[in-house]
Amino acid sequence: MITLRKAHERGRSQHGWLDSRHSFSFAGYHDPAHMGVSRLRVINDDRVAPGAGFGAHPHRDMEIISYVLEGALEHKDSLGNGSVIRPGDVQRMSAGRGVVHSEFNASQSEPVHFLQIWIEPDRRGIEPGYEQKRFADADKRGRFRLLASPDGRDGSVRIHQDARLYATVLAAGEAAELEAAPGRQIYLHVARGTVEKDGVHLAAGDGAAIREETRIRLIAREPAEVLLFDLP
Repeated sequence: MITLRKAHERGRSQHGWLDSRHSFSFAGYHDPAHMGVSRLRVINDDRVAPGAGFGAHPHRDMEIISYVLEGALEHKDSLGNGSVIRPGDVQRMSAGRGVVHSEFNASQSEPVHFLQIWIEPDRRGIEPGYEQKRFADADKRGRFRLLASPDGRDGSVRIHQDARLYATVLAAGEAAELEAAPGRQIYLHVARGTVEKDGVHLAAGDGAAIREETRIRLIAREPAEVLLFDLP
């Protein structure tokens, strides 16, 4: 069973320096029918103007993943971390019992386009933590590459939840397939391009919640990048 969330149906926030699309309820956008899927709480599709960004602000009890599609995102936090995240990088911040961070476009001339993802942790009040790893496109080509998991297997970043994040990069006509365990929920987010699943076309910004299926197979109708969430 598949339930679509089309790109144009998402919430939207515009603040001059920020254009953000919300797959699920977030901040001033509230839709009781779209509060998340399983433990996946937020997918914000953010475009930030050159030199602008989110000033220092607090988080707690959330697993926050940043996935950059274009440009460069500069991160600083109260744990003493500072980095620049570029396409191919995956950043995980466990807010735990409390952390303050900022995110800015690292360029003064080019916009940055990234996905901010929130996953609810399996317990509250953990020690805050930070991790950043790089995953080359070649490693995601034609297959679902594990990016985040509860045990950090296969070089993925570690999150505090029984959830897994995969990504694939596909050329036109190329396919990727994943076998999920029975009883799991799957959520797809198309970062760019167009793919097809069992005759259903999904374009950039579209999402799809999938239940009662264990075999997920996508075919790209044009070059595409897709995130897949394997959820309890």
